[in-house]
Amino acid sequence: MSTVVEAVRSERQGFISSKLNWLRAGVLGANDGIVSIAGLLIGIAAVDPTNTHAIVIAGIAGIASAALSMAIGEYVSVSTQRDTEREIVRLQHVAQSRNPGHAFNEIKQVCLQRGMSEESAHQVASDLSSHEPVNAVISFKYGIDSDSLTSPWAAAGSSFIAFVSGAALPMLTMVLAPPPLRIVSTFVSVFVALALTGWISAWLGRSPRQRSVLRLVCAGSAAMIITYAIGRLLESASMV
Repeated sequence: MSTVVEAVRSERQGFISSKLNWLRAGVLGANDGIVSIAGLLIGIAAVDPTNTHAIVIAGIAGIASAALSMAIGEYVSVSTQRDTEREIVRLQHVAQSRNPGHAFNEIKQVCLQRGMSEESAHQVASDLSSHEPVNAVISFKYGIDSDSLTSPWAAAGSSFIAFVSGAALPMLTMVLAPPPLRIVSTFVSVFVALALTGWISAWLGRSPRQRSVLRLVCAGSAAMIITYAIGRLLESASMV
C-alpha cells in the first residue's frame, strides 16, 4: 500500500510542479514588462524628461504592442501543447479499447523505469488501472489531466495581464515623478522590482536566490543603461 501512496504522491507532485511553472511564468512575464517598458521610457526620457506627452504615448503604445505580442505568442504555443495533449488522450483511448490491459502495462512499465521492483510495479499498476484506466495512464505517464487540459485563452490572458502589471510600475513612476527625477526614480523602482521578481522566481524554481537576483538586476540595469545611452546619442545626433 505504501508503494501505491508513493506513486500517487509522485503524481500529485507533478501537478503541483506544473502549477508552480505557470506561476513562475507569470512572474517572468511581469519581469518582461518591467524591463522592456522601463528601457523604452528611459530611452525617451533621456532625450527630454519634460516631454510628458511623448513619454505617455510611447509607454501606452509600447505596453499595448508588447503585451499583445506576448499574449499571441503564448496562445499559439499553448494551442500546440493542447493539440498534443488531445492527441495523447485520443491515442490512449484507442489503445485501451483495442487492448483492455494497455493501461496496466503502461503504468507498470513506467514504475519499472522508476526503479520499482516487479512486485511493487505490478501492485501499483493494478491499483491505479482498476478505475478509469485511460485517465490513470494519462495522468501517471504524461502528467495530463484529461478533464482539465491546458487552456490557450487562459495562458494568453495571464501572459497579457502579467506583462501589463509589470509594465505599470515604470510607466507610473516615470509619469508621476518630477521631470528632473524621472530617470533616477524609474531606475530605483525597477531595481527593487527586479530584485523582488528574481527572488520569487528563484524560490518557485528552487534555485539559488542570490544568484538569480543578481543576474536579473544586472541584466535589467544593463538594459536601462544601454537604452539611456542610445537616447542620449540620438539627442546629440539630432543637435548636430
